[in-house]
Amino acid sequence: MSHKSPDSVINVKVEFGEGDDKISLDAIAERAKKYQPKPKITYKMIQEYVGKKYGFKVHTAYIAEVKRSLGLTMYDAPNATEELKQPGKRPPKEKVEAIIEALKHFEVI
Repeated sequence: MSHKSPDSVINVKVEFGEGDDKISLDAIAERAKKYQPKPKITYKMIQEYVGKKYGFKVHTAYIAEVKRSLGLTMYDAPNATEELKQPGKRPPKEKVEAIIEALKHFEVI
């Protein structure tokens, strides 16, 4: 199989730096930041945030319950079982509100 050679060639010279005829490296860095995926927010991060802001702990099961009630994406836990050892207790209202506030803080909702 033979490749066709190009009909023409375009040479482009780009200068980076400051000035009217140059491309700013800072502007490129800012644009790149916008395209970075957001970091994955862990239950541990939510627990630490709630602990610092509200002074109480929230169980991971409560976080999962709140996420499920909001219709957020849930991932299968590696230690998940078919049957729960203890049927889920509804989290207290103040803990639900703290978890929702943490999810807003981390821009999950």
